[in-house]
Amino acid sequence: MATTTPAPTEAGTAAAPAADEPIARDRERIDELDRRIIDLVRERMEVSARIQRARIGAGGRRVNLSREMEILTRYRERLGRPGTSLAMTLLELCRGRV
Repeated sequence: MATTTPAPTEAGTAAAPAADEPIARDRERIDELDRRIIDLVRERMEVSARIQRARIGAGGRRVNLSREMEILTRYRERLGRPGTSLAMTLLELCRGRV
């Protein structure tokens, strides 16, 4: 026995565009947040590079593992387990692969 999908009613088609408006606004907000996050990551990369140059210039190592553990813990505590992955990605972007 074949099933048929009922044709949309006028009320059903009128509601769809109204529902799309908040989605479009929220997507614009996400796009703006992503732009800000990317700008902040780039700034973090610059600051990290300055710290690395200063540390190496003073005879130290490029990477401070205890500091990185602090960062990993902070992200995990605030964002849960996926926060660790996010922090690892940030650390890799900012100091390169170890």
